Amino acid sequence: MPDEHAATGSAEERASGGAITRDEVAHLARLSRLALREDELDHLAGQLGDIISAVARVQEVAAQDIPPTSHALPLTNVFRTDEVRPGLTPEQALAAAPAAEQQRFKVPRILDEEA
Repeated sequence: MPDEHAATGSAEERASGGAITRDEVAHLARLSRLALREDELDHLAGQLGDIISAVARVQEVAAQDIPPTSHALPLTNVFRTDEVRPGLTPEQALAAAPAAEQQRFKVPRILDEEA
């Protein structure tokens, strides 16, 4: 049984920049459970058509002899090397604490023991 909401154009037509129809936008909206007004359907059909055209133009530019890349510029490690540096002693860390117990910050209990 053919789907009454199936895309009207072939995949090649849409990939080459064919416009998306208002009915296709309405079908996608139903699948996505989006409630769109009539004017939104027309507006989105135009926008989605522009996106499909832009993707088709990018695909035309992509040549076989150009390897795919994830970044336009080569990446280098920007992290500093790990080196041990002196830190606070437990006494220094707890010096300004309102309360301490057994070299730990003491805070008010917020949960019962039953958990």
